[in-house]
Amino acid sequence: MTVAAASVAGGGGCRHLAIIMDGNGRWAQGRRLPRIAGHREGVQAVRRVVEAAPGLGLDVLTLYAFSSENWKRPADEVSDLMGLLRHYVQHELDTLHRNGVRLDFIGDWQALKPDLVRLLETARDKTRANTGLRLVMALNYGGQGEIVRAAKALAAEAVAGTLSPDDITSEMLEARLDTAKVCGGLPLPDAVLRTSGELRLSNFLLWQAAYAEFLVTDTLWPDFDGAALAAALDDFSRRERRFGGR
Repeated sequence: MTVAAASVAGGGGCRHLAIIMDGNGRWAQGRRLPRIAGHREGVQAVRRVVEAAPGLGLDVLTLYAFSSENWKRPADEVSDLMGLLRHYVQHELDTLHRNGVRLDFIGDWQALKPDLVRLLETARDKTRANTGLRLVMALNYGGQGEIVRAAKALAAEAVAGTLSPDDITSEMLEARLDTAKVCGGLPLPDAVLRTSGELRLSNFLLWQAAYAEFLVTDTLWPDFDGAALAAALDDFSRRERRFGGR
């Protein structure tokens, strides 16, 4: 299916797509290039997908950009990833803003280096009033850590006496997740897509993805483009979502 055809089809009702962008290292290894070359090509894939997303009916695109576990990688690779993040925001911000994209972040991103945090805050604030695609980057993010932060917030309220533990509901915990705390809150993802053929969530949106459709493609992230996105959304459109009802 072409991008144009999928645009007509409307993406089968998928409004919020979350993507685990996997395969940069294998892409580079297959070409006997350093891993940073794969990450650089991955940034180009981000650009292609962000450009294609609105025409395919997506309202929210959440990208797993840097996990809390990624700190375990070699220091030079982590430095390269942070540099690419900084470069992307600096060089794409004006284009994103001009196209009406609203940029948000989830995760413990405010624990990054102060100058990077300031850059991210500036980008978020500049695009806050935009009404087009919401582009959400998960930075220094881990689903388990997110749930722990929400549980700690509820526990603090219980200790302060403003909340009885017996009154805690799943809705209350969900309201304290990162995705609820960004300005305006985020809807739950309709689907989680993973590139490179791997079959695991890797600690991504563990709570939010409870009833999301899981989409997998063998395409490595640096090779991903609008046509591949259209194909994934076409796959989603063929699913029957049951939400545990039957």
